[in-house]
Parts: sequence; C-alpha cells; structure tokens
Amino acid sequence: MRVLIAAGGTAGHINPALAIAGAIKKADPSAEIHFAGRREGMEYRLVGQAGYPFHHIEITGFQRRLSLNNIRRNIVTLWNLALSGPKAKKIMREVRPDLVIGCGGYVSGPVVRCAAKMGIHTAIHEQNAFPGVTNKLLAPDVDIVFAAVPAAVEKLGAPDKTIVVGNPVRPEVFTKAKERDAIRAELGAGDRTVVLSFGGSLGARRVNEVVADLCAWEQQEHKPVLHLHATGQYGVQLFKDLEKEKNFAEGSSLVVKEYINNMPELLAAADLVISRAGALTLAELEAVGRAAVLIPSPNVAENHQYFNAMELQKAGAAVVIEEKDLTGEKLVGTVADLLAQPGKLAEMGRNARSLSVDDSLDRIAAALMKLVQKH
Repeated sequence: MRVLIAAGGTAGHINPALAIAGAIKKADPSAEIHFAGRREGMEYRLVGQAGYPFHHIEITGFQRRLSLNNIRRNIVTLWNLALSGPKAKKIMREVRPDLVIGCGGYVSGPVVRCAAKMGIHTAIHEQNAFPGVTNKLLAPDVDIVFAAVPAAVEKLGAPDKTIVVGNPVRPEVFTKAKERDAIRAELGAGDRTVVLSFGGSLGARRVNEVVADLCAWEQQEHKPVLHLHATGQYGVQLFKDLEKEKNFAEGSSLVVKEYINNMPELLAAADLVISRAGALTLAELEAVGRAAVLIPSPNVAENHQYFNAMELQKAGAAVVIEEKDLTGEKLVGTVADLLAQPGKLAEMGRNARSLSVDDSLDRIAAALMKLVQKH
C-alpha cells in the first residue's frame, strides 16, 4: 500500500501527520509512506528527520490586509495556485498512491483535491473545534473526514462521513507520562510545583513579557516553584533584557531555553502549563492530564484557538486568558490563586485527563485500512 500525506505550515499540522504515518506503518509494516509539502515550511525539516520521502509543492495563503507587500505576496500566491494542479498531478504520477490524507495547511488543498478527482481514496483530519477553510472546502469531496472534537462536525458540512477521533498524540507522550517521578528527580524538582511555559515554536512576544512578570514574582516571593520556560526563536534577547529589567535570574528555580526539544518529558514533569491553545498542545495536555493557563493566539484564522481553549475551561481543566485581557498582573494573580488552593492543580489535571481520546491513532488507522481494503 502506498500512502501520500499532505501537511504543512505549523508543527500542529505536521506532528499529527507524522503520528498517523506511524500508526499506518504499525497496522501495515509494508506500507510505503510519502509526504507532500513546502520546502520553506517546517514540514521539510520534520519529515526529513522522520526519514520519509518528501515531494515539494509550493502553495501559500492569501493575505487579507492590503498593503503593497501583501499585494505582491498575493500575486505570488495566485501564480502558485495556478501551478499547484499540474504539480499535484505530477506527484500522483510519481507516488501512485492508494490513499491520500490531508492533515491541514494550504498544501492539503490541491493535493487532496487532485487525488479525489483521480478516484484515489482520500481522507482529511481537522484538528480544531473551528475548522480551517481548506478542510471545509475539501470535506464534500473526500471519502472520510476525521474531526478532533464533536463541535467541528456540523461546521465541516459532511456529517454523514465524519468520524470524531480526537487529535493523534505522539506515543512517546503517553510513555513519558508514566515516568513522571524519574523525570522530576532528574530535573531536581523535589516537591516543588513545576511550571512549564512556552509561546509556540517561534515564541510569542506577549507571552514572554507576562511570563517574565510571573518569574519575577516567583523569585521575589520565594515560591517553591521550578519554572521551565521556552522563549522561542524571536524571544531569546527579549527575555534576557526582561530578566535585567525585572530583576530575576536563571538558576536553580528557573531554566530558560529557546526551544523545547523534549516536550513529552517536560509535560510529564509539569504541574501547571502556561501556553497558547494550539489543538495539538491541548491534546497533549489532556493525554498527560495537566492543569493549564491558556492564552489563545489572536492571530489565527477564525480565532480557532479560543474555541479550542474554551472546551478545556468548560471541563474545569484550564483557565483561559484572552490576549486583550492579558497583563503580567493578571497572570500572576491567576497563578497565585491556583497555587493557594491545595489539590487544585491535581483536580484540573484529572479533568483534562478525562477529555483525552487515548486511542485516536488506532481509530484513524482502522478506518483508513477499512477504506483501502474496500477495493
């Protein structure tokens, strides 16, 4: 069986795609899996590291705000769009797939549409409670639509062929969760509260600014906390400047990195996570059962991170602070309140755990195998 997976843009699209690839290999070890995406995107690096063949297709999104630069970018997008059909066809001829799966990002559009037109089995996976435009357009034409949450089913517009499967979480997230005590011992956490904070792979300026206020408060008030923070690529210098300005320092109670390469380990060790509300981050928080303070990114299509985050707040698993209401004072107050209630973080963690769909990958792989075996 040959499978082509199209995914791009962010780790939130690519990691589930890689997890699905692994599940297909587990179900059918002889399966040959290929990926399609942009060379400039994160997918090229992540897929390369995982060792799958990669097929390049250039597709970008339209910029809604009109400026001279954005008009130029939109002209390039139109050009890419015009070439995307023939390019997708060329990839189909090279790979000759039995199954094509779209996991989000603009690249899914032309690749999945081309496969559907050619009569190849197709499926898409929607990670968010509020579906993206590409998946809404593709849903009527594909064989199976996988939705992460029930809230997305009606919005995708193809309820008769939509299966709710949760978000596929990397198996190592579950494995490491069982090693919590050993990982905490390695970090020297002792019986301190471990706070893990990050603003996404590139970093988010606002998140870095308010987390700096929180770190300063933790140190000035001598809180029994071990704080692990990732600044993201664009926040490295900013955070160094904030340390000086707000008079706090890295050391035994604060560890600062640019990027977290061992997320499953750190999630296992954490008691409280402060982060954006990307669908995959939330699925991992549910998988390990962790309390969270969520700051949805306002710079995403249809404000979908807000809707993702609210599902956790409704379940008593997280506190949501919208960016328009976000101040250092508000974050410090929220964390202080959570730390002041014995057992509160553990209770929120249990609520998060109850939302997890642990067998998401098994459900997806089973439905795909059944689809391909039909013919």
